[in-house]
Amino acid sequence: MRSVTVAVLAILLTGCAATTGAGDAGCASYAEARLARPPASAVAAAPPEWAIWIADLDDRMTGTCR
Repeated sequence: MRSVTVAVLAILLTGCAATTGAGDAGCASYAEARLARPPASAVAAAPPEWAIWIADLDDRMTGTCR
């Protein structure tokens, strides 16, 4: 399960920050924050519950800002 979570995070976190920054100040801020995030491989050390939450948050924010 952990490797699946890491794989999902790697896919989600590889999006281009430019696609999340169109127009809205919150989206621009989130796009800027995504540039400073650690590599997806670093999430392997996080507990699965946190990794799932991080992936869900990123997916929701990225989807809202597109």
